[in-house]
Amino acid sequence: MTRPIRARIDLSALRHNHAVARRHAGDASIWSVVKANSYGHGLMRVAKTLADITDGFALIELEGAIQLREAGIRQPILMLEGFYEAEELPAFAEYALTTVIHSRAQAEAFCSAPLPSKLPVYLKLNTGMNRLGLDADEVPAVLEMLERSRLAASVTFMTHFADADGPRGVDWQLAALARFPPAVQRSLANSAGLLRHQGTRADWVRPGIMLYGGSPFPEQTAEQLGLLPVMTLQSELIAVRRIAVGDHVGYGCTFTAQRPTTVGIVACGYADGYPRHAPNGTPVLVAGQRCGIVGRVSMDKICVDLTDLPRKVGVGETVTLWGEGLPADEVAAAAGTVSYELFCALSARVPVIEVREFG
Repeated sequence: MTRPIRARIDLSALRHNHAVARRHAGDASIWSVVKANSYGHGLMRVAKTLADITDGFALIELEGAIQLREAGIRQPILMLEGFYEAEELPAFAEYALTTVIHSRAQAEAFCSAPLPSKLPVYLKLNTGMNRLGLDADEVPAVLEMLERSRLAASVTFMTHFADADGPRGVDWQLAALARFPPAVQRSLANSAGLLRHQGTRADWVRPGIMLYGGSPFPEQTAEQLGLLPVMTLQSELIAVRRIAVGDHVGYGCTFTAQRPTTVGIVACGYADGYPRHAPNGTPVLVAGQRCGIVGRVSMDKICVDLTDLPRKVGVGETVTLWGEGLPADEVAAAAGTVSYELFCALSARVPVIEVREFG
């Protein structure tokens, strides 16, 4: 018997979410962010679904970019962290990739590379995130370097927002941009900026989590933003048992029954990508009815409290871990994480079923 867990990927929902991004983007072009295997949704699956409606793709993995090109993707491809070694630059030229440059050392390597053709360049600016990015006093020298090398087909400024989804917002980073030289083209907005801060549209926007039906805001649901879940993770009950007051469930005895309790055992565990640290009460749906997990998540199984369900359920009932009917953001919040992590952690052993209701 095949283990019943599966992930359903709704490609029509993906296109719907891209359409939401397009409405918010106005006249700006869209880089669809497909790094980390398209946030766990499948790089080629997502790229082929969006190829006729998006303006470009953005990722960090060179092997993924090459895969896109060899599959016939012709849109621009932005390498969000640029190249890691100068030896990669010939491949950037061969596959017509747009490189980010985020440090002076990277700029020096680019400008001294024996490239056969010019490449578009994105200069990443540090406006307060303090991860990757050039500081304001470094940019004039890098621009001069690029001009002398004649290897940059174009130069676009980009930055990344630290709190576009939070109370501080983006104004302080937009103000920091005034310290940098003016740019012909700019790319600023991530999902949170695009949805909440119209002034971040600029020339290119970079939606990520919103494409996959996740909300970038802790206080606002994806549904409220008009987004649809793309990934639905489901399994089944493989056993049901009654336990008495004082009985424990799972490793470490982290759940003790305070009343006679009906426990369902679900074929899903941390080896499938479910968060091991999810606490008692993390929501699940059993046959469409809401209940919560009990006990510690194990490698292959979780346990759920079925006691109060209005309809009796048994072995073989469908269990939704997140997705349609149960937002991944809600599950992630209960587990002290974010939907990005849930999606990216989906295990390779989980079968994927594509749902396609367009063209």
